[in-house]
Amino acid sequence: MTPKERHRRETKEMILKLLLERVSLRGLERVFKVWRGTLLRWLRRRMKQLPRLSETLLPPQAEDILELDETWSFVGQREDERWLWTAMCRRTRQIVAYAIGDRTQVTCRKLYERLPHGYRDCSCVVDGWEAYQLTFPPAQLNVYVGERGPTNHQERWYNTLRQRLGRYTRKTLSFSKSDHYHRLVTHAFIVHYNLTIQQASLTLQP
Repeated sequence: MTPKERHRRETKEMILKLLLERVSLRGLERVFKVWRGTLLRWLRRRMKQLPRLSETLLPPQAEDILELDETWSFVGQREDERWLWTAMCRRTRQIVAYAIGDRTQVTCRKLYERLPHGYRDCSCVVDGWEAYQLTFPPAQLNVYVGERGPTNHQERWYNTLRQRLGRYTRKTLSFSKSDHYHRLVTHAFIVHYNLTIQQASLTLQP
C-alpha cells in the first residue's frame, strides 16, 4: 500500500476495535497492510477523542460496594512488572477507577485518590494485601484473608481483560513494548467496557 492511499473510515474503525480484541499490531499490519507506525498514530488520535472515565459511569448509589483488586503484567521483559489496580462497582460491574504502577502503597494511594466523588465513601471489599489497609480508612474496608468469593466479580473481569488484551495474558509474546502504549490500550479497553454497560443500561430504561 503506497503512502498516498487513504484508508477508509470503516477500515480504521475495524482496526481500532481489533486492537481491543487480542489482535497484535503485527497481526493487524499483516492483514490490513498498514504500517505499525500508522496504527499507533490512529490509536493516539482515538485516545484524544475518548470520554473521561468519569463520563462513562452510571450514577452511584448510597449502598454501592466496591471490589478492589490488582493484577500483574509487564512491559518489555517479565522483570519489569506493572500492576493494574482497579475498583469495580459491584452493582453496575463498571470500573470506577484504576491505577498502573508497582504493587506498593504508592500505587494503591493513586487508586484511592482517583475514586470519583460519589464513590469515595463506599464500602470496599479487599483481600489481605497490606497496602489497602495502609491506604483506605479502616471503617470502609471489609478484609477477607484466605477466602475466595468476596472479589469474584473483579477477578472475573480480569479474566475478560486477559482474554481480550494479549498484553495481560500470563504467558504471551504479545507484551507491551512501552509504558506509554501499555497505558493507552488499557485505558481504551476500560473506557469501551464501561461504555458498553452504560449504553445497555440506557437502552433498558423506559
